[in-house]
Amino acid sequence: MIAVVAGATRGTGRGIAVALGAAGATVYCTGRSTRQRRSEMNRPETIEETAELVTAAGGTGIAVQVDHLDPAQVEALAERVEREQGRLDVLVNDVWGGDHLWEWETPVWKQDMEKGFRLLRLAIDTHIVTGRHLLPLMIRNEGGLVVEVTDGTWAFNETRYRGNVYYDLAKVSVNRLGFAWANELRPYGGTGVAVTPGFLRSEAMLDNFGVTEDNWREAKADKAWQVSETPAYVGRGVAAIATDPERQRWSGRSVTSEELAEAYGLTDVDGSRPRVWSFITEALEPGKDLDPADYR
Repeated sequence: MIAVVAGATRGTGRGIAVALGAAGATVYCTGRSTRQRRSEMNRPETIEETAELVTAAGGTGIAVQVDHLDPAQVEALAERVEREQGRLDVLVNDVWGGDHLWEWETPVWKQDMEKGFRLLRLAIDTHIVTGRHLLPLMIRNEGGLVVEVTDGTWAFNETRYRGNVYYDLAKVSVNRLGFAWANELRPYGGTGVAVTPGFLRSEAMLDNFGVTEDNWREAKADKAWQVSETPAYVGRGVAAIATDPERQRWSGRSVTSEELAEAYGLTDVDGSRPRVWSFITEALEPGKDLDPADYR
């Protein structure tokens, strides 16, 4: 399996890259943050670290610095994959990098418009640029898979405003891209799907709450945090789709990590099966005093 995980530096992208590595894949781990230079996110994680984790998991990790807003850089990535591998089987679009560009529950007239447009470019344009240059390599063989990583399924986001116009548009758009790729790949036997993790214990989120993976339960957060998940959980779900001969059943859909875990019998690294989206809709939103432990 030859895969490109665009936005593999940290979080969901890293989790997916490592899970694909555990399935034996060669994974091109792309992003802007390297050991020599950080992106505007100014986080310590690097694509080299991700590539090393992929290799340690049993695959072959290849770190490639790419700004996915730059068509020339993405075109060069496609040429490299073609030259070195001759094909592409899996593309994961996880480029984001917008955490520092928006504020929760802030109306548009109080937002910095330039930051908002930057967020949209990072969240949407990058995915389209990546598809434009890598999909021609994928469709040479039948059975390719494109995974769009978002926050909230289409059904969840359709009836809920995500607290900020730029963020809301970004996540709805990425869901729609999963549907778009499904339609464009269908004549070539390919699959396009949008996948959302739950409340993610990413490196940045753990830092935000002042905890580590070892003591994450001590964070002062709402009850949904008690149903949070590691990046490995959604990673295992994506790897399961990638290795599923019947993966076209997911094409055009927008699904959660918990749905994939249920379908494939997967668990998180601690053996649990977090169901945070179910907890949100069944407990938090209706205001019911349900035990988060029942959703793990």
